[in-house]
Amino acid sequence: MGLKYIEPIKSIVLLLLVLLSVTFTFSIWTYSPRLDTIEQSPTVDISIGAKKQVEDIIKPYKFIIKNDGSLRGTTEQKQIDHIVREMGTWKVSQIAREPNEMNKGQMKSFFEQTNQFTLFFQGEVPLPVYNEILPIEDVQIPEFSFDRLVVNWNPKELAFEAHFINRATGIHYYGKITASDPLKSYREIILEGETLPAYAEVNVQEPVYLAVPSEPVKMLQTTYIQEEISPTRFRDALFNDPNAVRRSQVDATHEEFGDDHALLGVNTETKMLNFAHPAALSSDPAAYPSDLLTDVIDSINEHGGWTDSYRFSYINPYSRYVKFQLYIHGYPVFSEPPLSGTTEIAQYYGENRVFRYIRPYYKIDLPLANDEIELPSGIEIVNELQTVENMDFGTVEEVTTGYTMKHDLEQRIFIMEPAWYYYAKGNWVRYTPEQGGSEQIGLE
Repeated sequence: MGLKYIEPIKSIVLLLLVLLSVTFTFSIWTYSPRLDTIEQSPTVDISIGAKKQVEDIIKPYKFIIKNDGSLRGTTEQKQIDHIVREMGTWKVSQIAREPNEMNKGQMKSFFEQTNQFTLFFQGEVPLPVYNEILPIEDVQIPEFSFDRLVVNWNPKELAFEAHFINRATGIHYYGKITASDPLKSYREIILEGETLPAYAEVNVQEPVYLAVPSEPVKMLQTTYIQEEISPTRFRDALFNDPNAVRRSQVDATHEEFGDDHALLGVNTETKMLNFAHPAALSSDPAAYPSDLLTDVIDSINEHGGWTDSYRFSYINPYSRYVKFQLYIHGYPVFSEPPLSGTTEIAQYYGENRVFRYIRPYYKIDLPLANDEIELPSGIEIVNELQTVENMDFGTVEEVTTGYTMKHDLEQRIFIMEPAWYYYAKGNWVRYTPEQGGSEQIGLE
């Protein structure tokens, strides 16, 4: 009897072992351990200062309006911002190019026409970029740069027309303006323009158009506390891996941060940084000035590099170079020798990234004192400039007010002194009668 059931029992046991093996194997395959949730590390914010829009960076420094033979104007930034905001409600269309370039004489005659106003820009502004400030409806916006924007109008029809002029090349584009509310624009710009300070066109033999204040100019002389931004914050923003960066002391006023790819030089006396990434060097000119300017603005916005009020002032597509000028109270600030260039942010943009980046790491902090200073009228300055020995007044392209920044290293303060400047042969030059007429302060 026992032998009769041995084989069925073996078969049952074998079947159970097979089922048990399959169960264990399936459990192993499908086993998923319960793990604790890993929290994501917070994103590191490398923003040093502000991020800015195009309208904060590209601004006219002067506005003049000629209506019925009366010439008025201003360099007050609040008034100019008000005008530009009203223009932002317009749309420009039917952009076309004048077939012939204007020579200097034709340009001067054009600027002297009545029933028009002019916005003055320090640098040549690419039209596709300015489209973000003054909307252009055309499908294809020409790749063209201008430094004067003239708007004329027909008093009977309230019809406006825009003219974009490049004084260096004489190229001139124009377009039709559609105003959302022509009467409002007429009141906000034309009628309010009649209340601005009086200006005068300088009557000189040379074919150059100059319009300057006919009365003395009042400006604030301001003293500021110097504040510094730690260069290590720029190190963290500019290097791919800040942990791989080595720091070395070169001498008493110079130190360096570097890795195998880039180098950041620090001048602790002038408070200037000089960053270079040699692998990004490009010998080819920028294909489009508008792309170059946009890339540079974006690269500075990436680390919030607008630590003070800086504005676009110069572009050279051939060397891929873009510069921004420090402004205080709406006026450009220039530093005197030997600190020339310390009021500028400059960048060479290479292959898809920054090649070289030169800028201050100081910051203009709270004002300690404000004193109102009265400068001579623009007419007086022009008359005096024409008497300066060894000076070709025909090379003077602009005369305007600005600030000379004096840096007191011991007291850690900046003093902004109002002054008259003129632009000639690619240089902004401070007018200083006690020094024989002028002192060159910077190069374009």
